Amino acid sequence: MRRLFAPGTGVSAVNGDKSGVLYLCATPIGNLEDITLRVLRVLREVDLVAAEDTRRTRRLLSHYNIHKPIISYHQHNRRRQGRHLLERLARGDGVALVSDAGTPGISDPGEELVREALEKGISVVPLPGPSALLAALVVSGLPAGRFLFAGFIPGKGKERNRRLCGLAAETGTIILYEAPHRLVRTLHDLAEILGDRRACAARELTKLHEEVRRDTLNRLREHFATEPPRGEFVLLIEGVSKDEKLDGQGEWALLTPREHVDELVREGLTTNEAIKKVSRLRNLSRRELYKQIHGDLKN
Repeated sequence: MRRLFAPGTGVSAVNGDKSGVLYLCATPIGNLEDITLRVLRVLREVDLVAAEDTRRTRRLLSHYNIHKPIISYHQHNRRRQGRHLLERLARGDGVALVSDAGTPGISDPGEELVREALEKGISVVPLPGPSALLAALVVSGLPAGRFLFAGFIPGKGKERNRRLCGLAAETGTIILYEAPHRLVRTLHDLAEILGDRRACAARELTKLHEEVRRDTLNRLREHFATEPPRGEFVLLIEGVSKDEKLDGQGEWALLTPREHVDELVREGLTTNEAIKKVSRLRNLSRRELYKQIHGDLKN
């Protein structure tokens, strides 16, 4: 029998013949001191550590003199390794899941493992800690009372435009993850679709070269067009105010562009007339909105 944390208690408990426990362990996003005592204790007690980046996790464990078997679990091997992990859990093993950095299950394959474990009746216990999106939010200077985390936006195609247009009516602060080579284009597209709103670009959080830049979307784009961005970014964009007037059409502020078009069609406009009006009122690309709406109609 092994001594592991009982779910939700923070104290050790005997885990006999029952199925094991999947622990979601938040690990540092940069500074190695940003880890909880509870996570360190669980990492010492589990039977196995499943890591998105085994090299980074080995460095972390070595720093704290923890020696445990480690296997890789990432986007490209998640199905095969997921089956193995579920088998280990079913046998009663305790498994700690860690991501590349931060809280596992956020924009990584851990979400899939959690869902499958729950479907099989396996206990899943979160061990909270570092999170890049929350660290960026509280330092951004933008409203934190309501926010939408949209993860990574598709790099191209109709789905990218649909996702960006869907953010236009969001009233809370919008949070995105973005790679450095796509940052300038994403800032351009956001400004074109959402308007030139207040924004924040944060990178290398908690690390030596931490940078938090607050400005408008267009000025951020201009800056990073001349200063090539490095490192993974968290982008935060101010939401639309509930009281904001969009060219005298404040009643549309809480509708998505697609819903806006549908509403105008119900009022008697043709689809193309509605697209033209929505693109003007909301400062959207008419061509992209046309492709989105007519693409939906064909499907």
